Amino acid sequence: MPFLYNMWPTLVANKILKKRLGSTNFVADNPSFDEPLLNYADIDHTSEIVLNHLKDKHKYKIFVSTWNVGGIAPEEDLNIDDLLETNNNFCDIYVLGFQEIVPLKASNVLGSENNEISNKWNSIIRKALNKDHSQSSHEDFQCIISKQMVGIFISVWTKGDIRPFIQHPSVSCIGCGIMGCLGNKGSVTVRFQLHETSFCFVCSHLASGGKEGDEKCRNSNVAEIFSRTTFPRGPLHDLPRNILDHDHVILLGDLNYRISLPEETTRLLVEKKDWDSLLENDQLMMELMNGNNLRGWHEGPIKFAPTYKYCPNSDIYYGCYCHGKKLEKRRAPAWCDRIVWYGKDLKQLEYTRSESKLSDHRPVRAMFTAVVRVSSEVKSLQNLSLSERFEQIKTPFEVSTTDELVCRKQLSFRL
Repeated sequence: MPFLYNMWPTLVANKILKKRLGSTNFVADNPSFDEPLLNYADIDHTSEIVLNHLKDKHKYKIFVSTWNVGGIAPEEDLNIDDLLETNNNFCDIYVLGFQEIVPLKASNVLGSENNEISNKWNSIIRKALNKDHSQSSHEDFQCIISKQMVGIFISVWTKGDIRPFIQHPSVSCIGCGIMGCLGNKGSVTVRFQLHETSFCFVCSHLASGGKEGDEKCRNSNVAEIFSRTTFPRGPLHDLPRNILDHDHVILLGDLNYRISLPEETTRLLVEKKDWDSLLENDQLMMELMNGNNLRGWHEGPIKFAPTYKYCPNSDIYYGCYCHGKKLEKRRAPAWCDRIVWYGKDLKQLEYTRSESKLSDHRPVRAMFTAVVRVSSEVKSLQNLSLSERFEQIKTPFEVSTTDELVCRKQLSFRL
């Protein structure tokens, strides 16, 4: 313990200084994203404005999931097919967020990062996504960003044929836990640009607690994450710097929002599967409608049971009778695990939960279609190879006066 006290100032300083700003300090299969496929020097300067105006819009299918695994290390043969739904059509991009991949004890919160468990999760994800594509390497999924902060972990995977069109990946880690800065709570945010559209995914673990007023701590966490998360502006200083500046933004995680009803009432309504009455008192719903930080965000209809808190390896909520014995620790059921989004041109196709019993949380997943701007020049280079996988939108792309000014300032065509 004296060692811990002696090291405390250094550890805290390192946690703050290393994790506040956007960074390229992450794990990826092919970490070099610097070379554009189409360079401005190869194109007649007189056609610059014309090409920037001629943009098609394509749809990509995005999978997003969040899972608090309760500090339980996965077995190497863990089957996550139910979570990924890999028996159905594959998506173009997979974003998997986790919380508590390691126990939130002092040695993990204050010590150096141990990537053993996150590497194990990546191995499980790789195996699940690529099992049906072993004979066609161009279809293999590749990890483009993977980042851990204590127990928060996010891993982003794309099909190999769209990997060349992804640029400017970056990460930003914000600790909101102990002393307001350590990573037992907080967020790991990743961003990248696909063709000419920016994506931002915020994987969060917010303050816990089911007492009245605890939701204010969660709201404060959200405000901190939004204000402190920043990214590099890029070589041309034209990339989004803050979370809400991106075209497509998705917040996922154990957001820990509870139901503002007496515990007995909550349990009774859960038994009746009266989701509507429960959701009328859901703290996140209230924040989305009337709050300051998440107003204007969207969440799909919730048609599934609360995802927290379950007895180990069972379908029984904590606080009920497990194996004939009344548990002492009572936690009212709640939809702690959520996925919400911000911005236009994102359409949610699915929002549900998975039934893995690995931890006291059930995983939640969502599927979206995202509109992506693609220049006509790039489209010709692709030889329409992507047209079989997503629908082209017929509506012409309109450029505002502000966009015209940006186009004139651009020095290259970025993918």
